[in-house]
Amino acid sequence: MRSARSRLLLGAVLFCSASLIYLATSGIQCPPKSHRHRWAELNMLLANQSQSSRPNLFPEDTPLIFIGGFPRSGTTLMRAMLDAHSSVRCGEETRVIPRLLAMRATWSRSVKERIRLDEAGVTDQVLDSAVRAFLLEVIMGHGEPAPRLCNKDPFALKSLSYLARIFPKAKFVLMLRDGRATVHSMISRKVTISGFDLSSYRDCLTKWSAAMDTMFSQCQGASGGGCLPVSYEQLVLRPEEEMRKLLNFLELPWDQAVLHHQDLIGKAGGISLSKVERSTDQVMKPVNTDALDKWVGHIPSDVLHDMADIAPMLTRLGYDPRANPPDYRRADAIAPPFNSSQSLRTTETPHPS
Repeated sequence: MRSARSRLLLGAVLFCSASLIYLATSGIQCPPKSHRHRWAELNMLLANQSQSSRPNLFPEDTPLIFIGGFPRSGTTLMRAMLDAHSSVRCGEETRVIPRLLAMRATWSRSVKERIRLDEAGVTDQVLDSAVRAFLLEVIMGHGEPAPRLCNKDPFALKSLSYLARIFPKAKFVLMLRDGRATVHSMISRKVTISGFDLSSYRDCLTKWSAAMDTMFSQCQGASGGGCLPVSYEQLVLRPEEEMRKLLNFLELPWDQAVLHHQDLIGKAGGISLSKVERSTDQVMKPVNTDALDKWVGHIPSDVLHDMADIAPMLTRLGYDPRANPPDYRRADAIAPPFNSSQSLRTTETPHPS
């Protein structure tokens, strides 16, 4: 019995010794470094260069592109067209970015919570640095690298003024679409948004108007003209004209591929689409005008009668609340001249994702 135990103990010692020798000779792989660490290493390599010759590569100064707007307003189409550009990578919705921004806005609004955070040393500066680092890690890490990185989470632009503060070189693209078409698309395709009653056009149009008021006001107040509103109707009717305006705003060279995004879907180095996003099946097609007036004939007559009062943002955005539908082919029928001097509404509200 003792001999058997001795042999067992000797075998265990030999196995452990062999394992230690193997690990020592083969080395232990460290986990891969994050994208942010690779950015930091790149900056350290350039640290000995003169400030004048060294490119500004610190992540906080990254000229990010944020695409937003109300869901079903053409945000996925816009990101797919931009994704076709050889210098841009947007990728799928992250979903976590608007949630974090809503949480950050909640902390800022509560006086009691701000006092508690300040007492704990968690100042606005600390929080902003943490939020910035989180957003950069998500945006850089969830897709392939590219000279210009882009994020498309529609409701992130409810926090546009905050994003502009923590990313001063970012540019924002706000998609606009007739709220009646947007709400009909949302209801007919059963796109659920927290707080919206999909059985009621009146409820959804009221809340669409409030959400667009928040985003459009912040877009108009963006300093240095950092936000460009883009009409979905004009984008599908005049794609080249609208994309040339957009690329000029983003300081990107013209790339013909943005007019043929469907050719790059699923290709190596091309456009990646999410299987769970509701717009995926539509953006796999070339740019088209099929969805412009699908809402006509579906909105209850009492809602149509009260449309100007239910959704005042229709008028503010240049859509005629009495026309069913407006003549979208008239370039002056929608999206009035953009007035960047209009006052900024700084209040940011919690929002669903």
